[in-house]
Amino acid sequence: MVSIVRAVPGVEGVPPGFPILLDAQMSIVEPAFSYLLELAIIPGRSHAGETLRTYSEHLHDWFDALEQSELDWRLADEGTIAAYRNRMLSTPSPHTGRPYARSTVNDRVRTICRFNSWAHRRGLIAALPFDYVEVSLRSTRRQGMLAHLDHRPATVMANILTVAEAERLPRPLRVDQLRSLFRHLSSPYDLIAEWALATGMRRKELCGLRLDQVPDVARLDIDDDPLVGIPLTITKGDRPRTVYPPLRLIDRTHWYVGEQRAALVKRRRGTGPSYRPPSALFLNSNGDPVSRARFSAAFGAAFRAAGLTGSGHWLRHSFAMAMLVRLQKQAAASPDLNPLKIVQVLLGHASIQTTAIYLRCVELHADTLAESLAYLYGELVPDGRA
Repeated sequence: MVSIVRAVPGVEGVPPGFPILLDAQMSIVEPAFSYLLELAIIPGRSHAGETLRTYSEHLHDWFDALEQSELDWRLADEGTIAAYRNRMLSTPSPHTGRPYARSTVNDRVRTICRFNSWAHRRGLIAALPFDYVEVSLRSTRRQGMLAHLDHRPATVMANILTVAEAERLPRPLRVDQLRSLFRHLSSPYDLIAEWALATGMRRKELCGLRLDQVPDVARLDIDDDPLVGIPLTITKGDRPRTVYPPLRLIDRTHWYVGEQRAALVKRRRGTGPSYRPPSALFLNSNGDPVSRARFSAAFGAAFRAAGLTGSGHWLRHSFAMAMLVRLQKQAAASPDLNPLKIVQVLLGHASIQTTAIYLRCVELHADTLAESLAYLYGELVPDGRA
């Protein structure tokens, strides 16, 4: 059975927390170790810790499957990878009990192929165990106003082992759905949801928000400006990003800090004098920072209880689309305003093509977004909730 351990500080040449794969004999899986280490430390090719974690989990599952089948990774061919892919397509995940999404299957296949490409370049295998096929990227449909931004070639060489994925456009949550969702969120997850809905922050950014990042509005020189900029310290890809929570949300956050969070810290100190309150803004019922896993579990449970399909990330989608509608209305009076570019910056997208998908969503859900926009800024519901 292949397992993953994390390197401890002080191991020469290995970053702390670096994922290390061990086989059934507790020996390091050398090729996987070398590949991940190169991604982590070679100048110009460094990868975020989240990316390394994902790659290590993919390789862990791949090497574990090979070990159980008693196959040497160097002898795995296209048929071996295809069989591994087909197993994921036909059987549920042992961790969640749910079928694998096709995007997840493709992500794992691509990681395996990237690893084998690296091994081929390093002379560890004689040939690549996969092939490519020519795929057209250009749609036959009318491309619309963003056609001039599409600099992709007409065709690319795609991995033949990946499977087709149906395009799934994000959908905004309706006002009734938002109200139902909030009814099933307890503290601090209801407040976290408000931050996600009002700023478009990602899960890791919300969990990484610190207590000292919440501004003291009373000390700010605010002249009828409903937004306050907060530079984030934890972002995807470590790209600089600032979010702008409304003043009413900052006020509610100060209430949470002074009442609910303070009571939680006091109770925890009473049970253990050695307890030191963490710097994280959002704490779980044990007085510890809300982890990304707990975030996902809490929102998953709330969505199910509300009879909805989705995750906490849908709040980010709702923010993006509502903001785009709002900016498009402003652009009608201010032609120099670029709504899509502003939303790209607010969301922290590296490419405007990633943001552009929301244009199609806005066209499909215009009626829903009109109400969602009012809800988002407290025009429909005075306190921003049900």
